[in-house]
Amino acid sequence: MQTKLTQTGKLLDPQGKLTQVGWSLQPILDCNLEYARFYDIRIFQRFRIKRWDYYAIFTPHLFFSATIADLGYAGNIFVYILDYARNELHEEGLVIPFSRGIQLPRNSDQGASFFQDKRARLHFEVLPAGRHIQVSWPAFHGGRGISADILLHQAADHESMSIVIPIMQRRFYYNRKINCLPAEGSLRNGDQHESLSPESCLGSLDWGRGVWEYKSFWNWASASGFLPDGQTIGLNLGCGFGDLTAATENCLVLNGKVHKLAQVNFTYLSPDFMRPWRITDSERRLDLEFVPFKERLAQTNLGIINSEVHQMFGRYSGMVSTDDGSKIEINNLIGFAEEHQARW
Repeated sequence: MQTKLTQTGKLLDPQGKLTQVGWSLQPILDCNLEYARFYDIRIFQRFRIKRWDYYAIFTPHLFFSATIADLGYAGNIFVYILDYARNELHEEGLVIPFSRGIQLPRNSDQGASFFQDKRARLHFEVLPAGRHIQVSWPAFHGGRGISADILLHQAADHESMSIVIPIMQRRFYYNRKINCLPAEGSLRNGDQHESLSPESCLGSLDWGRGVWEYKSFWNWASASGFLPDGQTIGLNLGCGFGDLTAATENCLVLNGKVHKLAQVNFTYLSPDFMRPWRITDSERRLDLEFVPFKERLAQTNLGIINSEVHQMFGRYSGMVSTDDGSKIEINNLIGFAEEHQARW
């Protein structure tokens, strides 16, 4: 039975245990990571705490993403862009020893995320009007350069999916996913320039904080787009780690309102990730086929940190039901689905 959280408070108690486990439509727990207690020698704890802010932008022509991550042992800064018509994807990243210079906020509803050196500058800030994303990477793609100045409008009543789940003893995951934020601004990729309009462009956020097992695996799927009648529709689906009995992150987001889903199952052929995937749920409210058209393979090998991500971009078609039982037909909604394996 999933538990909906309604009581504000701290994420962790003085002993480092989760005060509550469950899900909520807005973040209501203060992410007090300084209370984490999972090693007897406290100085080692910072190397096991993971924090990231991952932004994604869906336009009619492009997918753009920028991330600032602190993985404890090292930081990871990366930006990538996918041109649908050309089927071209380019990504560049930086590994920052011991995450020096990386700034990430305590909570997801305020503050700024920041990194800058001579190679790149990324700045994400929560403003009263929404979320401001600024990226400048002059040497991106052999000197073509990439830059972005985008505002994701976020209404006060726009719902999101926040979950708090335990991972074995004294380990945990605190996450917030926001889909379908109207995007406005500009994006330049080399000599290509695109003006973003809220009527056709949407953004999303994956905000994660936690302490994982050293060896981890998960599936994640996400999409933000429009139905033929102009309604916004988002999907957030995941499974693979932690105790999901009290909460899952699975939901449909329709016009900024979350419709909660139960457990989901990803069916696909690994390592032939380009074959169609199927995603279903335990209550027969969700049945989607996902047909990939592009693979993003991201591999990191830094000795004690090792990860491999197969992020597939493709089109979703099928059916999902709202909380009141209404069926929503989905046809060729662009999004992604991924398999992630990590030792970190």
